[in-house]
Amino acid sequence: MRTLPQPGAATLLVVISSTCLLLFLFQKMICLVLPMLLALMLYYSLRPVVKALVVWGMHREMATKAVCLLQLILAAGILVLALVDLAKTGTWQSSFDRYLAGGQNLLRKTTVSLEKAVPMFKKMSLGAQVDQHVQQFTDEFVEKNLLPMALQLFKWLPSLLLVPYITYFMLTDSARLKKYIIKSVPNAFFEKALLLFSHLDASLQSYFQGLLVLTILDAGCLALGLAVLGMANAVWLGLAAAVLAWIPYVGSVIGCFMVVLVAATDFPDQAWTAYACLLLFVGVRILDDFVFMPLTIGRKLQVHPLFSVLMLFLGVTVAGTTGLVFALPLFGVVAVIGETVSQVVADPRLRARYRTARQLAVSCERP
Repeated sequence: MRTLPQPGAATLLVVISSTCLLLFLFQKMICLVLPMLLALMLYYSLRPVVKALVVWGMHREMATKAVCLLQLILAAGILVLALVDLAKTGTWQSSFDRYLAGGQNLLRKTTVSLEKAVPMFKKMSLGAQVDQHVQQFTDEFVEKNLLPMALQLFKWLPSLLLVPYITYFMLTDSARLKKYIIKSVPNAFFEKALLLFSHLDASLQSYFQGLLVLTILDAGCLALGLAVLGMANAVWLGLAAAVLAWIPYVGSVIGCFMVVLVAATDFPDQAWTAYACLLLFVGVRILDDFVFMPLTIGRKLQVHPLFSVLMLFLGVTVAGTTGLVFALPLFGVVAVIGETVSQVVADPRLRARYRTARQLAVSCERP
């Protein structure tokens, strides 16, 4: 498969501008974009299974229904298990307060150890200052951010019900939709249109399948490491941290912070457990960068590091967290489209074929 082409300067400017515009629009309709993203991931993950069942002799429609039914059963099972574990821990407010207190206790012990090791910190009253700032931040966070975040989460939950519905129709009607779109392309650009669809399909499949495999590897490594450290619910914590890692850079930090809080709360007298969790996340992050990423996503969506950083900053500026999540994959897709369109525009033979076809059509319509 051909990797992502490197567009020219003018094309690159158009691609960046188009990506920023799409990110801005995505932010405005995130309740629809999020289920579409999850549906695309499920579609490219389940499509090989459907193809394998068809090869084994099952009718395509029956294979699609069987795979989607199995997906719903697994999702329902995971949801039930998660709700049971959540019910054991009490209400979310009490759990949040308990974990927050555990984190404050860990931070207090850390500052005391630092004051003992470095006398200058004790003269500065480091512990008292840290306690004051942490308490102030906690009060402001609970008052200003926690309730809006919870309301936003409940606002997204109904839209997630669209995910299995969209996935099913993508598995059954994707080929029909592709044919419908290609029919509207003039014959002069037919080969380029087929090439564009092929590149987009291959790039999206590589990205989403690679992201899913990367998530499974991360969740497995984190769950195994947390289980060795004696953490309860190691599987759920590892899975949640791996999913949060979909948000570049920030997601890994949030996942690490969450697990460290849980460790500090469950083991209040063993601060080394929280520090070990921190080291575990650093180790998994190193594995991601040097082992897992090349083996999964790799260079499928090949974007120069400079443009990667630029698009992340632009994504955050234009669309906040939504831009941070969608910036790189959307930039890769728009770059493929932009490169194909620029090849069509810059190819005099294709333009001549199109003009000739139009002239023939006009002459045939004349009496």
